[in-house]
Amino acid sequence: MNAIYSVILIAFVFDFINGFHDAANSIATIVTTGVLKPFHAVLWAAFFNFIAFVFFHLNVANTFGIGLVSPDSLTTYVIFSALIGAISFNMITWFFALPSSSSHALIGGLVGAAVVHHGWHSLVFSGLTKTFIAIILSPLLGIGISGLLLWLLNRLFKGRKKSAVMDKSLQLLSSALLSLGHGANDAQKTMGIIAAILFSNHLLGAHFYIPWWVIISCNLIIGIGTLAGGCRIIRTLGTQITPLVPRSGAAAETSSALILFGATALGIPVSTTHIVTGAIVGIGLSQHKIQWHTLYRITYAWLLTLPVTALIAAGVQCLHLF
Repeated sequence: MNAIYSVILIAFVFDFINGFHDAANSIATIVTTGVLKPFHAVLWAAFFNFIAFVFFHLNVANTFGIGLVSPDSLTTYVIFSALIGAISFNMITWFFALPSSSSHALIGGLVGAAVVHHGWHSLVFSGLTKTFIAIILSPLLGIGISGLLLWLLNRLFKGRKKSAVMDKSLQLLSSALLSLGHGANDAQKTMGIIAAILFSNHLLGAHFYIPWWVIISCNLIIGIGTLAGGCRIIRTLGTQITPLVPRSGAAAETSSALILFGATALGIPVSTTHIVTGAIVGIGLSQHKIQWHTLYRITYAWLLTLPVTALIAAGVQCLHLF
């Protein structure tokens, strides 16, 4: 039983790190454009991270709990190995100020540990397939939708008085929506992992579900994590891809929020990092201003996420088996 509680605690550590690592996703644009100061932006994002459970069903949590790896293969040590792989990669990319995906780090960790423990047949390929499709599709949607939204906003506000005030108000709203989407999709991944630990140890009964204490605690901890950090990656996302102003920032945030809402409703675990980066790239392409060297560095981190986390988790699992 002590092992179960220890791994749940490590899952909360991952949730916290997810919050501070991905804080930049929620606040990079609104800080860069000067609409909110960093401290106020972090408070704003943390609040909407926390209340996300009020607005969304737990489809992503169910996917993470039973939809990626067979519940029979999700032993306490498999989940421990996956969490160690994801946390390690998050800390490495945070150190180098690279916006990588906590979600994909955890998926890679689960796959690597499960395959070592129980073979390839332990994987739920239907769930993994839609997740891998989303890895490719979500940033592309971010690129297309953000560029379209910026064009619509430019047409809508062209020639209007006080458009700067409207742009700032719009970005406050769009930032809130993005933080809401981030809290919904990302916190649910930790919910699913903790519920999987409880279910595999026969502490939930015959049917898989997410206990209320898990829902509240995961949203609370990701909100606290958001309060704790994000400044290193904010500079990368907010200033080193393309110049942003309140209107373009609002377009990037709104498009990202829409994609997150849709993915959460469909139960697809997506990367807020990939979506926001794609949206910012869409703004840059529409303005013909992209710093490609930064984008190349980010892409390398994305390509390494799944294999590196899978290898780390597999290695930890091997230590347990041998």
